[in-house]
This record gives sequence, C-alpha cells and structure tokens, in this order.
Amino acid sequence: MAEIIRMPKMSDTMLEGVIANWLKKEGDVIKSGDIIAEVETDKATMELENYEDGTLLYIGVKVGEAVPVDGIIAIVGTPGEDYSALLAAPAAATSPAPVASEPVAAAAAPVAQAPAATPAIDLSGVKAVAVRMPKMSDTMIEGVIAKWLKAVGDVIKNGDIIAEVETDKATMELENYEDGTLLYIGAKEGQGVIVDGIIAIVGEPGANFQLILDAEAAPKASIPAPAPAAPVAAPVASAPAPIVTKAPVVEEKTASKPGAELKASPLARALAKEKGYNLNWITGTGEGGRITKADVEEYNPNSGGANTNFTGGVESFEDIPNSQMRKTIARRLSESKFSAPEFYLTMEINMDKAMEARVSMNETFPVKISFNDMVIKATALSLAKHPKVNSYWMEDRIRVNKHVHIGMAVAVEDGLLVPVIRFASEKSIAQISAEAKDLGAKAKGKLLQPKDWEGNTFTVSNLGMFGIDQFTSIINSPESCILAVGGIKETVGVKNGQFYATNIMKLTLTCDHRVVDGATGAAFLLTLKQYLEDPIKMFL
Repeated sequence: MAEIIRMPKMSDTMLEGVIANWLKKEGDVIKSGDIIAEVETDKATMELENYEDGTLLYIGVKVGEAVPVDGIIAIVGTPGEDYSALLAAPAAATSPAPVASEPVAAAAAPVAQAPAATPAIDLSGVKAVAVRMPKMSDTMIEGVIAKWLKAVGDVIKNGDIIAEVETDKATMELENYEDGTLLYIGAKEGQGVIVDGIIAIVGEPGANFQLILDAEAAPKASIPAPAPAAPVAAPVASAPAPIVTKAPVVEEKTASKPGAELKASPLARALAKEKGYNLNWITGTGEGGRITKADVEEYNPNSGGANTNFTGGVESFEDIPNSQMRKTIARRLSESKFSAPEFYLTMEINMDKAMEARVSMNETFPVKISFNDMVIKATALSLAKHPKVNSYWMEDRIRVNKHVHIGMAVAVEDGLLVPVIRFASEKSIAQISAEAKDLGAKAKGKLLQPKDWEGNTFTVSNLGMFGIDQFTSIINSPESCILAVGGIKETVGVKNGQFYATNIMKLTLTCDHRVVDGATGAAFLLTLKQYLEDPIKMFL
C-alpha cells in the first residue's frame, strides 16, 4: 500500500523546508534508512531519511521549491499502484461539502463564478523556471542583491554561483539549481527582494518567461473585494498569496547636480565617501560627465572644485538606506526590550591578579590571550555552575541549557553580529582565544555562515576596549541574560587604612526577570568574580 512522505519538522522554529537536492528519482527502489533528499531548513541543510520500503512512485516537489511542515514531498509504494487518492485527499479536506440548504447554495453561487473572471495562467508550456530568494538565516525577511556574477543571456548550470546576496547576517553566495540560459534578472544590485520573491528566470532561449511574471502578479490584480456573505475558502484556494517581486528601495545616489543626473563610478563614490567629499562639488572628466576615481583624487577641497566663487554654506544631508542587518537588529532588540521585564546587576572586579596572569599566559601560550578571552572562559565556567542563567524563555516553558554556547558580540560596519563559541566551558582559554580571533575576522569580512552565529545560550558584549567604563546591554532573545563588560580602570583602593593603586573592571548583568531572579543573578556574578579575581581557579 502506498505511503506518503511528508516534510518533517527539523528544528524548533522550522515552518517550511526547501528541497536542496534529490538523491533518488521516480522509479528507484528505496529502503527504510535511505537518504532520499537534502532539505534546507531555517537553520541548516539536512538529510531527509526515508522510513518506508518500496518504489519511489511520485516526487511532488522540484529542487529549489519550498514545502510547509507536514506537506507532501513524495509517495512510496509498489510499481503500478494507483496513488491518486492520496494526492486528492488533502484537496477534499480543505473543501468540505456545503450543507444542502437554499441560503448556502445562494451564497455559494457568486463565489463559484469568481474564478471564471480571472482564469489561472497556464505555465505548463513555458520552458523556464523562476529563481526565488531563499531564506538564508532564521531571521531573514528579505535579501539585497550585492552583486550579480552572471548576466542576461549567460548559459548557467546547476551549482553555478549567480549572485552575492546581503542578508541580515552576512553576504552569502546564491547558488543556481537549474540548467539553462539566464533569461531575466528581476532585481538590480542594491535592490531588496523579500524571501520567496522572484530574483531571476532561467530556461530555454526564446521561452515566454513573461507568463511567469504575469502569473506572479495576477493574484494581486484579480482578487475581487470580498462579498459579505461569501465563504472565503474559494478565493483562497484559487491562487497563492501575492508575492512582491520588486520591493521599492532607495537608490544609492547622492544629490543631483542642477539640470543633470549625477554620474560617478562605484570606486569614485567609495573614495569620496572615505574622504568626506560631496560629489556635487567635483567635476567629472569621464564619458558624459561621469566622475572617475582620478577626479576624486585630484579634487582640492580648498579650491571649491568647480565652484570658483564661494557664495555661502549649503545645508546638506545624506539618507543611508538601512541594511538588512540594521533592520533585523532594530526588530529583534525592540521585541526583546519591550517584552522582557529586565533588571540590571553591576559588580566591580579587581583585575590585579588577572593582569599578572595574562602576562604569564602570553609568555607560555602560542596565541595571545586577551582580557575578553579570560572573561569568556570565566563566564562559561560560571554558567556551568548556574544553569538557570544559561536558559531560554520559551513562553510556555523555560529551557535550561546544559551546554554552554557563548555569543560574542562583534561590532561591524553595518551594526552588530554575534558569532558563537560552542561548548566554551569545555575548551581551554587558548582554544577560546584562537576561535574568537577567527570568528571576529570572519564577522568583519562578512564571511560568517549560519553555523557560526546560531545556537548561542548566553552573550558577552565588551566595550571596554573603546574606553567605556560601564554600560547595560539588551538581552539577545530568547536568552535570559547578557553580560556587559566595561574597561579596566586604574583607581585607588583602601586596605587596613592604607591607600594603594589597583585596577577595577565593572560587569553589568542584564536579566530577564521571568527566568532569573535577583539572587540567582547575584550568585552567578559572585562566581564570575571569584574566577576573574583569582584566575588560577579557572585551570583547576
């Protein structure tokens, strides 16, 4: 008897999966335990295991297509078996038979006529497929095309990298899964496209790809205003929800010169921004008045450039479009700030012994140990002793994490990234130091991958190197706490009535009161203080 293979829920936040690659094809004999496909989830690309013996009769999802959790992916059975009833069952379930009464029949009549007014566009004869924006991180809502690596008319193959996409986490490569010619590019460089929106179309030369674009836009134009008595099931079933394929974006331009559009090469724009020059003041010598790199290098701001007579200052400003990273930071931290009842605990740490220990470690270890490395190691050990601080708020439950994954806040040009040092409590301080340096470099170079930023159970944010004595941080949801680390400051201490020079560092723990009480947070900080004030305890 034929059996349905459905999309499993492969992570706690997964809503749908994308078929990244089929490892079996229709007609293949498969057994329980065989890996039949690779599925891209909201966390990673994972293997899809089969649990039925038989023949793969039907594959209902193409490579690159998304399937909601519990949706039909394939059917397994015996050769020649009729499985049509299994495919028809979900449709029948979503369209219950109406009650046989005159009012219902009358109300249903106008709804039945609605699809006839806007017939579905037949795409069966179009030898082309849409390339859509994949969901490249668990928080991604849209991606920005950073760079196209292929052009319209290029012949491309499955596995080719066709573009670079800026997500809210990093700039990542966009892989193509179709063989054919690049017929259409729907998003320019610097333009944002929502997840599942059409980026491009690949197919045979001469294919009528406009039908794909028309079908994408059709639901938005054809859905009529709902009638008061009409059931909603009919119009919903007629077409999928519309997807905006060309989201409006602010073009990256400076103010135009009077009467003409300002033209400048990307290198000239970058150099002018670095030097703080207004491109309106620079005369372009390139084709059509285009400003080149040489024009920027030769420009003398003291001479006023093209404006030889100074007539007074001009007010000016620059609108900088928010990056995907900045949008996500705003959204996630707003959610955390206005949902979690936070309180703050601050403690002073005497760093005299830590400073001495660091000198000794740097004479011994193959990598240079920073004070931040020492804080991360001490924090990891303290979390192992106080697991309540290493917890998630999950609305209906509290998840106490028994592993320690430390998120390390790293400032980058567009905002803040939090790469993760996994199992930090089990690693040596030298291992933590090497990993922290590697992740920090990747973050600043936008080279982080999902495995580098997912799964943190606690976050450390250090602004001490910027001269900040003390500050508070916003919790990185769903974590329960975050540690803000200030700088080490030389000050005067008193002992037995005698003044002496000492070095103090302030730590501030932000706590979600739904999970962590004041006494619990204080006990954690006290343990952390003991490790940092006597570092030898971290190695016992």
